[in-house]
Amino acid sequence: MMRIWLGNRFAPTLFYVGVILIGSACQQEDQPTYSSLGPIPPSPQRAGDPARGREALLNEPYITCGMPETAYRKIAPEPPPETLLAERRGRNAELPYYLTHYRTPDGVDLVVSNCLNCHAAFIADRFIIGLGNEQRDFTGDSRVSVESVGLYLSDPEEIEHWRRWADIITAVAPYMMTDTVGVNPAINLTLALMAHRDPVTLDWSAEPLMEPPPENPLPVSVPPWWRLAKKNALYNTSEGRGDHARAMMLGAILCANDVETLEKIDRYAPDIRAFFASIEPPSFPWSIDNELALEGQTVFETHCSACHGTYGENDRYPNLVVGLDVVGTDPLQARSATDGSSDRFIKWFNRSFFGRLSRAAPAPGYVPPPLDGIWATAPFLHNGSIPTLAALLDSRIRPTYWVRSFDRDDYDPSTVGWRYRELSYGKPAARDETERKRLYDTTLPGYSNAGHTFGDDLTDRQRKALLEYLKTL
Repeated sequence: MMRIWLGNRFAPTLFYVGVILIGSACQQEDQPTYSSLGPIPPSPQRAGDPARGREALLNEPYITCGMPETAYRKIAPEPPPETLLAERRGRNAELPYYLTHYRTPDGVDLVVSNCLNCHAAFIADRFIIGLGNEQRDFTGDSRVSVESVGLYLSDPEEIEHWRRWADIITAVAPYMMTDTVGVNPAINLTLALMAHRDPVTLDWSAEPLMEPPPENPLPVSVPPWWRLAKKNALYNTSEGRGDHARAMMLGAILCANDVETLEKIDRYAPDIRAFFASIEPPSFPWSIDNELALEGQTVFETHCSACHGTYGENDRYPNLVVGLDVVGTDPLQARSATDGSSDRFIKWFNRSFFGRLSRAAPAPGYVPPPLDGIWATAPFLHNGSIPTLAALLDSRIRPTYWVRSFDRDDYDPSTVGWRYRELSYGKPAARDETERKRLYDTTLPGYSNAGHTFGDDLTDRQRKALLEYLKTL
C-alpha cells in the first residue's frame, strides 16, 4: 500500500501535463489563436537520438523537487522486483521505475517523480513503457501525506528542500483531485502551476498571480506515447503545435524555478521525443481469429479509416480534427480549450520559455487517434468513459455506472478491455467510500460516454469481425 501511496501522492508525473496550453499561436501578439477543424499540418521537429532519449527518461531528474532520500528510506518498503528496471543506473537501480534519485546543487539527495508514474503500466504480467497508467488514484488529498514527511527529517537543508516541495504540492493539491480512480487531472494541475509561477522568470508565488482553474478537474485518459510517431499535433484537441519536445516538457514547471533549469532539460528533450516516436506498440498477447480479422479489415477500411487511417505496409494516418457535432463525445474538454476561459493560460505560455518553439492552437473538436496497439489502451474515449472496445462499437451496451477492480489481471481479451461490474446507481448511492471512488459515473460533467456511435449501424457479424481486426493493430 505504501508503494502506491508514494507513487500516486507525493510528486505526480507532469511530462504529459501540458495537455491544453502549450505555446502561442503568434509570438508577436499576446493573444490566443484557435485552429480550424479538418487536417492538421505538420511542423518541423528537432532531431533526437532514441537510445539517448530512453536513457534520459529512465535516469535523468527532469522533476527537480521531491522527498529527501532520508525520509524515503524510513518510509518506503522494499520495492517489488518487478518495479526495478535493469537499465537504470546508480541509485536509480534501487528505486521503483516511477521514482528517480536527484542530488541537488547543494548536495541534498532527493527521491523525485518521473514520467513513468503516468506513462507505464502492467497488463497481466506484461510491463509496457509508454502505456497510459489507468490504475492511478488521484481522488485523495495529497497535502496530509506530503506534510507527514517532515516528521522523518532533522537536517536543516533537507527540511528546506522538503518545505519547498511541500508548499508547491499543498498549493496545487485542490486542483488535482479527481472524482474517479483511473482518470488523470493533468490539464488542471498544469494550469494551477501556471497560476503560481511568473511566466518569464518562473519564480514561485505562494499566492496565485492570476485566477487558478476550477478545482474540479475534467477527466483525462492518458494516451500511449507510441502514437506520437504519426501525430502532427499533440493532445486531444490538437493544441500542441510546433516543437513537440518543448511542449512535452511543460510539466517541469512543477519544480523549475528558473529558465536555466529548463534549458538543461531541453538539451535532451528532443532525444526523449525521438524515443517516444520509436516505441513499437505492444502486440495482442492472446489468440486471434485471423480469418475473422481479415473480414474485419474490410469493415474497418470502409467505415473507420477516413478518421483513424489505414494500417499495414502502406499505412496512412489523416491527422484530422473532427467537430463535436460529428463525433458526439463529451464536449467539455474541447470547449474549455476554445471558449475563452483558458485564454489567460495561453497568454502565460506566450511569454514563457516554452512559447519560443511551441504554440497552443486548440480546435473546437477532437482528434481521432491512431489505433496502433489500441487493445492495450482501455478504457476508451478521451475521458476513459467506456471500459471495452466491444462497448465502444455498440453504444447500446455501454454501462452508465460501472466499477472495475483495478487488478492488472482483470483484462478481458474477448471484449478487448477491462472487466467491470455494471451498477444501477451513481456516486451518491455508493455503498462505501472505496466503491464511490472506483465508480465511473457517466452522468457527471465531463464523464459522459455518449458519442462515437459509428459502430451502431454495423451488423453483429461486422462488429465481431471489426473487433477481431482491431486486436491485430
